[in-house]
Amino acid sequence: MKLSLIGAGPGDKKLITLKAIEILKEADAILYDALVNPEILEYAEKAEKIFVGKRKSAHHLTQNEINELIIRRAVSGQHVARLKSGDPFIFGRGYEEMEIAHRNNIPVEVIPGVSSIQVGGPLKIPLTHRGTNDSFWVVTATNTNGNLSKDLLLAAHSASSLILLMGLHKLEEIMQLMAIGGKNECPVAIISKGSWPDEQILKGTVGSIVSLYKQNPIPAPSIIIISPTVALFTE
Repeated sequence: MKLSLIGAGPGDKKLITLKAIEILKEADAILYDALVNPEILEYAEKAEKIFVGKRKSAHHLTQNEINELIIRRAVSGQHVARLKSGDPFIFGRGYEEMEIAHRNNIPVEVIPGVSSIQVGGPLKIPLTHRGTNDSFWVVTATNTNGNLSKDLLLAAHSASSLILLMGLHKLEEIMQLMAIGGKNECPVAIISKGSWPDEQILKGTVGSIVSLYKQNPIPAPSIIIISPTVALFTE
């Protein structure tokens, strides 16, 4: 009886950790999300693979149903691997699932993953750069009510890099807030499916990115980087 919360990385199957691969090989059941690269499941040698994906407005299972499945499988004596894209503790609801397991006396192990906030790295976009900025914010664009995060207005007045997750559908509103903070000329990159073979990037500024996106919409999942360091990107 055990639950392993595993970060699968942003997409490229080689960006999963060695420890995560070890767990996938020994698990009895793997509950995996929609954004997990299916090639990663090839590492599993004996596990039953159960899709529990959730995307915006399209949930295969609700979070409560996922929690119940974890409990039922683990209490029956199985080693359950909960495979999440990126890192399970960065907007992955991993702590919620860990709490549920603890309430049911299920041992939990957490295996961190490469977060999607790092997909700018292979594109040579650093989150910090000496002489340019010395910190970064990671913000989910909307809260549980679907409204823009209040942290965005604070971030708009910061010199830090801003990395936004799940914000593409609120792009225009976000850029309006950034403009209020005086960032109209700040470089912006939208990275779609970072680290996947069909990765796309759209580059502009706070003042131009909405128009560029309307001309050339790229699909979710995407992250948005608002930072002077985006100017370091060269194709």
